[in-house]
Amino acid sequence: MQEKNRGLALFTLLVFLFLLGPLLIISVTSFEGGNILKFPPEEFSLRWYENIFKVDMFLVAFKTSILVSLAGNLLALLLGVPAAYALSRVDFKGKSVINAFFVSPILVPGIVLGFAFLRYIVGTYQLPIHAALFVGHTVIMLPFIIRVISSSLSNFDFSIEEAAESLGASKLGTFFTVVLPNIKSGILAAVMIAFLESFNNVDISVYMTGPGVSTFPIQMLTYVENYFDPTISAISVLLMFITAFFMFMVERLMGLSYFTKR
Repeated sequence: MQEKNRGLALFTLLVFLFLLGPLLIISVTSFEGGNILKFPPEEFSLRWYENIFKVDMFLVAFKTSILVSLAGNLLALLLGVPAAYALSRVDFKGKSVINAFFVSPILVPGIVLGFAFLRYIVGTYQLPIHAALFVGHTVIMLPFIIRVISSSLSNFDFSIEEAAESLGASKLGTFFTVVLPNIKSGILAAVMIAFLESFNNVDISVYMTGPGVSTFPIQMLTYVENYFDPTISAISVLLMFITAFFMFMVERLMGLSYFTKR
């Protein structure tokens, strides 16, 4: 029995090393003091972290990603909150079909979805690059908004809403004064998860960007094609910390196990 437990522990350790090993190597190489990315580093330096803020292409692409993610998040919220409320509150024919339709953007492979956006949003409707990015990122954020807010609404007692209406409150007033305050943690968690999905997206963005307009992850790919210094490693470390912080906040707001209930 002890040998079996030791074997299981060894296997678990190997799995963790396989998953975390590349991240640890990238983290270590970000402190390389030389001009070439190498492992193990020959000297310690923070110069490549400073270099991130000196490269104009990164600063411009970062602003683009932030603006697209925030704008798309806002529109996804305006569409997703009513949709999540309707799916959670009302039983109607075809509900499962509509729910599947809203979730479909995360089920379709990103490359296929990105090509479809390129074909119709950019090719057919001739939208400008920024507008196309805005539409595309709204679509990929919407399922996360609906999924998380629906999970939050699953624990909401709708009898409270009915009691408010019985006391004379309007349906719209009840929604804003009773429902929304009780699911605000779910809305914040949805916003953060959707923002991360949008900001880190590559497979959709690579089809939607064009001359002079690029998102941050796509700009990182372009930089790697022309340079082989540890700047990308430094950026990767910062993005890992930002992602970890966002997920920590989601855990504090709702708990990651919360999303497995539905």
